Amino acid sequence: MNDSGNRARYETRLARVLDHIYDHLDEPLDIERLADIACLSPYHWHRIYQAMYGETVATTVRRLRLHRAAGFLANSSIPIAEIAERSGYSSLQSFSRTFRATFGMPPARHRKQGTHSRFRPALSGDDQMTMREVVIRNVEPMDILSVDHVGPYMQIGKAFDALFGWLSKHNLLAAQMRMIAVYFDDPGVVEENALRSKAGVLLPHPIQASVTVSVPVSVTHVKGGEYAVLRHKGPYSDMRAAYEWLYGTWLVQSGREAADAPVFEEYLNSPKDTAPAELLTEICLPLV
Repeated sequence: MNDSGNRARYETRLARVLDHIYDHLDEPLDIERLADIACLSPYHWHRIYQAMYGETVATTVRRLRLHRAAGFLANSSIPIAEIAERSGYSSLQSFSRTFRATFGMPPARHRKQGTHSRFRPALSGDDQMTMREVVIRNVEPMDILSVDHVGPYMQIGKAFDALFGWLSKHNLLAAQMRMIAVYFDDPGVVEENALRSKAGVLLPHPIQASVTVSVPVSVTHVKGGEYAVLRHKGPYSDMRAAYEWLYGTWLVQSGREAADAPVFEEYLNSPKDTAPAELLTEICLPLV
């Protein structure tokens, strides 16, 4: 078996581990159990995981749990103690300390003053959103390589991991590729577990004819034309508030109309090597 085939074999095994992690964040994640899922030696598999994904499995679990916890804080009234427990922490103090180290503020303050608070109706502060923060941009049509995701939008990282595994298998990972996600449904109307989206990348160059696009990857066309673009800086968990402001305030007051095409997001940096407060996302709303 050649080097590409060997790597693909390991990618397949570790993809099963990632699927299990995403689906069982509420449960204890035992290293021995994850080794069994990977069908690899419990003495060595986590080193293979770190070498291939650039972070330890413990870091992945902590990052995903804290990412979800930030979503609970921004978008729900779940008690912080319950969020801490669901995030795998035995004490509220330990959770608060870790959350603060990652997000720059304790959980209670994040719930009240996180990035999402900028999108609330203005009361008195100067930090509220303004119409000028949206720019109109002409976007060229794109054909992206994508993996389908059905379920909570906050878990689209699962589809991105599958896509990156496929790209790695075919030696298509490139520093200049653009990370794009297409969102088809309104989470205020469609049940969370039925939300449809696609995790995608736009490669800097066409793929070679020798590479066949195959399951789970497909080619998705992104419509070109005018888009209203809102650049969001902060955790992905705050995006719901950004969308509510973009549709409920900016679009209504702008005099423009949304086109019959899905919204997409472009991620300008990665949560694996960027602090949540520094994440940059462009929300792109198609216009008539």
